[in-house]
Amino acid sequence: MSRGSRGRRIALAAGALLAAGSVAATDAPAPAYAEGAKAFQANCAVCHGAAGAGIPSLAPPLLSYPARYAASAEGRRQLAMTVLNGLYGEITVEGKHYDFRMPSFSTLDDATLAAVLNFVVFDLAHAAGDTKPLTGEEIAAERAHPLDGAAVREHRKSLVPAGD
Repeated sequence: MSRGSRGRRIALAAGALLAAGSVAATDAPAPAYAEGAKAFQANCAVCHGAAGAGIPSLAPPLLSYPARYAASAEGRRQLAMTVLNGLYGEITVEGKHYDFRMPSFSTLDDATLAAVLNFVVFDLAHAAGDTKPLTGEEIAAERAHPLDGAAVREHRKSLVPAGD
């Protein structure tokens, strides 16, 4: 094989790899709630992971139960309570135990918190199409009744089956 032929093959292979990488990067769909995704990455990903898969023993995954919560009025309240007030104490999610202290994110405005929850509910947990997005008004209604993280955990017990 001549030096020129080998160089062309290397250049073609490198070009193909670059093209494949750029196609793969652009094939990923943008999150429906981009503002919420940005705030999630800045505030939540450190514990829940960038893709919401959780970190064993530290923070639970956000890939299923938020969608179930968003389908009921009390579940929606729980989501709002959790981001506003934090949650601490022992919980079980998908059969795994967590004993952590999630901080309050009440310094974020209502619209931003709703956007974060919508990112989690729709982009990470893939809620059903008939689930309504959470609103800033729902967040504001819960903000009017501050709780501590232990009270949020107690409210959660009324929503989940034993062991989950």
